[in-house]
Amino acid sequence: MIYVISPAKTMDLKKRSKIDSNKLPMFIKEAEMIMDELKKYDPESISSLMKISKKLAELNFFRNQTFDSTLMNTKEAIFAFDGDVYKGLNVEEFSKEDILYAQEHLRILSGLYGIIKPLDRIKEYRLEMGTKLKISNHKNLYDFWTEKITLGIIEELEHQKDNILINLASEEYSKVININKISHSFNVITPIFKDYKNGKYKIISFYAKKARGLMAKYLIENKVKSIEGVKNFNLDGYKFSQNESNNSQLIFLRE
Repeated sequence: MIYVISPAKTMDLKKRSKIDSNKLPMFIKEAEMIMDELKKYDPESISSLMKISKKLAELNFFRNQTFDSTLMNTKEAIFAFDGDVYKGLNVEEFSKEDILYAQEHLRILSGLYGIIKPLDRIKEYRLEMGTKLKISNHKNLYDFWTEKITLGIIEELEHQKDNILINLASEEYSKVININKISHSFNVITPIFKDYKNGKYKIISFYAKKARGLMAKYLIENKVKSIEGVKNFNLDGYKFSQNESNNSQLIFLRE
């Protein structure tokens, strides 16, 4: 079983790593190609491209200009990302066994690195998958990454001799995966989390992000290997709804 999650906009390279690594992401050459393009953008252009403040644009201009593929100023990804999904994941509670299990089964989708394993060392960056950045003859990051990421996930599933992909990524990031191509040979399951508000169940972004991290935490700590095991998720008040679910979407409801 492979499960994919989104990265976070915020990062913290000062957190302690429970396991040290010297690994770089599998698509580091592609990351260098993307960054070569980003290095052409001055702070004002970055602000316009990414729709971020001048202060953030200046920070990311500096990050871009100093980017290289060495291990200097890097951190293992599972400890580097900070945000709602990662608050749910709460890697600080993981044992070393859990982290090593995550290394085999958890994948982080990235606009810069494509696919990141938990113990891959990455630099601070900001590049959302939806950014309309042209690279060579590719019109945007989706065009650049879709085939590479899709084939990468298929190879991982084949290597594990497993047939289940759990999609815990946001819509922005899951769109980079060619789900139709993967679903020809594998089961693709997307858990969806809804909260009860104003008389009906709805997806509330803040809570859904944390819930996707909680689901990843549950899968890792319990070494879940089946769809039935996924359905047993019941953290933070969420419960599986058979009536709301179908073969590709598992719906979890919370009062």
